[in-house]
Amino acid sequence: MTDKVIVIVGPTASGKTGVGIELAKRIDGEIISADSRAIYKGMDIGTAKPNLEEMEGIKHWGIDLVDPDERFTVADFKDYAEKAIADIKSRGKVPIIVGGTGLYVDAVVFDYQFNSVVKNTQSDRENECKLFVQYGIKVDRGVLRDRITTRIDMMWGERLFEETKILAHKYSWDLQSMKSDIYSAVWKYLTGELDESLAKELAVKEDMSLAKRQMTWFRRNKRIIWCNREDVVNNVLNVV
Repeated sequence: MTDKVIVIVGPTASGKTGVGIELAKRIDGEIISADSRAIYKGMDIGTAKPNLEEMEGIKHWGIDLVDPDERFTVADFKDYAEKAIADIKSRGKVPIIVGGTGLYVDAVVFDYQFNSVVKNTQSDRENECKLFVQYGIKVDRGVLRDRITTRIDMMWGERLFEETKILAHKYSWDLQSMKSDIYSAVWKYLTGELDESLAKELAVKEDMSLAKRQMTWFRRNKRIIWCNREDVVNNVLNVV
């Protein structure tokens, strides 16, 4: 089995979770979520976290790490992910980093240093990067919009409304954690600021904007191999 770490990235709703789980089943892997939204406890439906059934018995790291009002930095994620990678490898399994938060991914792949004056040279970055096999899920913009719209339609309902109410009564909307995902749009619907159609439209617009930012970040990394969702697993199997 490979001693490398597998990385799967892509925009929101591109199907990363399903691909990661399928790959983990094929290569005896465990998943490290690199998603700055999935780290928050109590934000389940709105962040599209996989539930236990969807995880299909695959261990997931990086989910439900802190409360929405707790500070969690990219340096915290890097430290957490490195410990997870070591633990996974120590048991003979393959670490698979899956996520859409490019800064989280790059911090690990390129070994970012966060203490004051430590330099990370191009040589250091190249050497560290060689430890990783990186794939990106390619998806047409129109298809992505359809997937986002479908996902929001599936989320929309009493369970999401209740989750949003609990969060809104417990935490401030000024928190960065509360400004992401679908919660703001749902709250505007629940309080009568927007009707259902406009609230859903807002949620789709925000997710499409997120996807654009994610792809702008990922395109800077020329080591990412882009392919269709259906081809990622087979391509990884060919190199490990």
